[in-house]
Amino acid sequence: MLARGPWTWKYALPPAVVGVAALAASSPWGVVGVALAAFVVWFHRDPDRSPNGAGVVVPADGTVSVIRTRDDGRVRVGVFMNVHNVHVNRVPVAGRVESVVHEPGGHRPAFSKESAHNERVRIETAEWTVVLIAGAFARRIHPYVEAGEDLARGDRLGHISFGSRADVVLPPAYDRGDVVVESGQTVRAGETVLAR
Repeated sequence: MLARGPWTWKYALPPAVVGVAALAASSPWGVVGVALAAFVVWFHRDPDRSPNGAGVVVPADGTVSVIRTRDDGRVRVGVFMNVHNVHVNRVPVAGRVESVVHEPGGHRPAFSKESAHNERVRIETAEWTVVLIAGAFARRIHPYVEAGEDLARGDRLGHISFGSRADVVLPPAYDRGDVVVESGQTVRAGETVLAR
């Protein structure tokens, strides 16, 4: 399965067309174009996932990059998505979407401190928040949900094209001691439990 929407083909079609035309003209650039198109299709893959046990699941494939208690006492867990990770994001805990807000910003590397000012989409429920953050190469954030939607844990939330980060602010009932992942741990969206 591929990520929802026309983006996979929007990004894959130009290099495919150029690649096929270049191959027809016996140009070695044809191989590059076709390979790039194949990479784009592979990048937008969307495998089925099921949560492993009870608790809050991570919203993204990748590496846990930050676990921090905010000033308000809520715990934030960030997952950095590298280019080889699946970039379809998942719902951490069931809830009704209260808002989906796009915040314009820069495109610094998602693992750097400067990413605090990057473009992002903030998806909020009464209990939790997921922030999808664009990175240096990720220029498109595609939320799948809208305000008023009821979501189940592990549902598809959206995707980010070409590298980035997803942060989840845990429900208030969870504290740092409830977090069962560690910084640097590799996790899978919608499957790995991050807090119990």
